[in-house]
Amino acid sequence: MTLPFRQLFLCSLVSALGLVSILPYSNSANAAVGGCPTPALSRFQRHKVVRGETLESIAQRYNLIPTTIIGMNPTLQNGGIAAVGSVLQIPPYNGIVVEVPRGETWRQVAAQYKVRADILFEVNGCQPDPRIVFVPGVNWSPNGVVTKSPLPTDAGTPNRASLSGYPLAQVATVGLAYGWQINPATGEVFFHSGVDLLAPVGTNVLAIAPGTVAFASDQGSYGKLVIINHSGGLQSRYAQLDSIKVTVGQQVKKGDLLGTVGTTGKPSSTQPHLHFEVRSSSSLGWVAEDPKSYLKK
Repeated sequence: MTLPFRQLFLCSLVSALGLVSILPYSNSANAAVGGCPTPALSRFQRHKVVRGETLESIAQRYNLIPTTIIGMNPTLQNGGIAAVGSVLQIPPYNGIVVEVPRGETWRQVAAQYKVRADILFEVNGCQPDPRIVFVPGVNWSPNGVVTKSPLPTDAGTPNRASLSGYPLAQVATVGLAYGWQINPATGEVFFHSGVDLLAPVGTNVLAIAPGTVAFASDQGSYGKLVIINHSGGLQSRYAQLDSIKVTVGQQVKKGDLLGTVGTTGKPSSTQPHLHFEVRSSSSLGWVAEDPKSYLKK
């Protein structure tokens, strides 16, 4: 689907003026209907680029993919370089800003972009007739099309057979699945980039396949995090750990001890768990995939 000119115009206004100032259609744009999350359009942040930051590092900081930030900041659409000192508009999660065409409803927009209508409704503060909406899980890409998020890798098809295992000694109950979810702690809709496997604090966390430890330290909302790079352009992440038992650069085998289950960072599940992710390498960075097909005991 070709990116409409009007959508580019909206993104330009987002960058230049901020979202609140471009919503003349509804006085309720800044406020949620009682009992609903604050509308996504009211939750944008501004980020001033500092020396050493890249588009990928900024996206990772806000748990976004780079194309989301590019789509919200038209100045990045020629090369995707974030200049030091520039100010970027950062949405609360991956998605695009869309004007609801005259004569259509937000439900028709949901159908057009293949997004669940109930999620689109809540993400936009349960407003009955919004004229501009934030569509989650859909992203603008540099070649001028919109696609579902997360984007598939463009680095070739990974060797999926090289990544198959389970990060715990026993199969665990899933506390929170991959994809668009409602945060049980806050009630807000968000994109969950991995799967939460319920397990007691102190449970051993194991490598699901051979690889090299690329990261082993504290990392924001991930808490204590271990990242392993595997063959085939794949990566596994083990987060919210209580302890870390490996170091960067270490070679690990399938089943090796990486750390123990904890509650560090900002867990989205209310019970102790391991937050586990699988990501694939692409020109856009490490893109989250559904871990379900890789988890085999």
